[in-house]
Amino acid sequence: MLLSWMMMKLMDPTIDEAMVKMLTEDYPDNPFLMVTVAEKLSPRAMMEAAMRAEKGMELSRPMGSPVVLSPWDKILLNPKQLFQLPASDHTQIDTKIVIGPNAKKPLKLQIPIMITGMSYGGSLSLPMKIALAKGATIAGTSTNTGESAVTNEERDAANFLIGQYHRGGQLSGKEQLSRLDAIEIQLGQGAWGGAVDGPMKADQIGEHLRKAWHLEDGEDATVYARMPGKSSTQDYIKMINDMKDQYDVPVGVKIAGTDYIEYELAVIAQTNADYIVVDGSEGGTAVANPTLQDNVGLPTFHTLVRTIDWLVKNNLRDRFSVIITGGLTTPGHFLKAMALGADGIYIGTIALLAAMHTQINKTLPQAPPSQLALYTGQLADKLDVDLAAGHLAKFLASCVIEMQLAVQAVGKNAITELDRTDLVSVEKDLANFASIRYAGSHREDQQSTVC
Repeated sequence: MLLSWMMMKLMDPTIDEAMVKMLTEDYPDNPFLMVTVAEKLSPRAMMEAAMRAEKGMELSRPMGSPVVLSPWDKILLNPKQLFQLPASDHTQIDTKIVIGPNAKKPLKLQIPIMITGMSYGGSLSLPMKIALAKGATIAGTSTNTGESAVTNEERDAANFLIGQYHRGGQLSGKEQLSRLDAIEIQLGQGAWGGAVDGPMKADQIGEHLRKAWHLEDGEDATVYARMPGKSSTQDYIKMINDMKDQYDVPVGVKIAGTDYIEYELAVIAQTNADYIVVDGSEGGTAVANPTLQDNVGLPTFHTLVRTIDWLVKNNLRDRFSVIITGGLTTPGHFLKAMALGADGIYIGTIALLAAMHTQINKTLPQAPPSQLALYTGQLADKLDVDLAAGHLAKFLASCVIEMQLAVQAVGKNAITELDRTDLVSVEKDLANFASIRYAGSHREDQQSTVC
């Protein structure tokens, strides 16, 4: 009490002086001016301007964009109670999915939520990658190498490992590709606005990572805008088909969502790929700059609807599994995406936060939680891997239970049975775009029998 009293007495004159100044001075000499400037520019714009002024270089913002344009909250699921009864037991709601059912060795998972591509080195630390792999294994789902190589540590920890054959070339060759449960040809990423160069300097690359990436001492690493050696659309089609011919596991193509999505899909349709990953602009990443994150690409919701619509229109829906990713964070998001047509859901940032859970106390308030997860994080070696894996698994288990209860309410027996008839929107234009019912219109097809 005495210390608190003394602190208040010391602060009182300073606070009094500041209050008098704010209440009496004109704006040019009033510290309250910074409040109005922040309202005009936004605190984020002010802070990023300061960072640019300090560095004179592009910024690198982890965890993705704060600009969320996907209207998930304006779409609701449709429960049934009397004219059709709910499913009798939510624990019996089937949550299994299959990615690439036409492949010789389809990827069969217990749940539809998958860990997205976040690379060892370019993004995350090795302990975090191991934690994600272990947590995914406990939950019965897959994890993803991201734009990196297959490491023994991640492969040993993951029951199901998807690997990205990507524009940096670190994951290539039969020795690595034959160790995967699915191959994902990574041609773009939502948080990067598509495909751009992403260099990593030699002094940022540690010895273990250098060996994993097969780099010489002093050699930089770069993820290029194009696949090296590919100069035409036909080169990409041939590359995808050659990969499909060589491996029995599902082969997929990952692209960023853009307003040219139908054109991109028309190219993929000329291949023998098993699945398509579409990544909306709300996706996260470790190092993309704010301009690409905030201003380039198509929101996840619009990307998914247009992807499914194009595949259906062209009688291609049964040929390709579709995985959606980019800012999906809650069981409600996952369910709505699946009702719109997605076969699987990739999560990233929310998986990291769930895995770190109370361990973020190791960083706060001196540093953000990203320092516990990133490859360049100063506290990356402080992560308790098994604790993080357990928390991720619990997060996924919680999501699945809530999803089962929601599917029970809408009267379905499996998550994969969800479709657009299970959705309604409170906005007419949105309902028209997504081909779902508008909540402001009456149903005319009244039913009188209970199923």
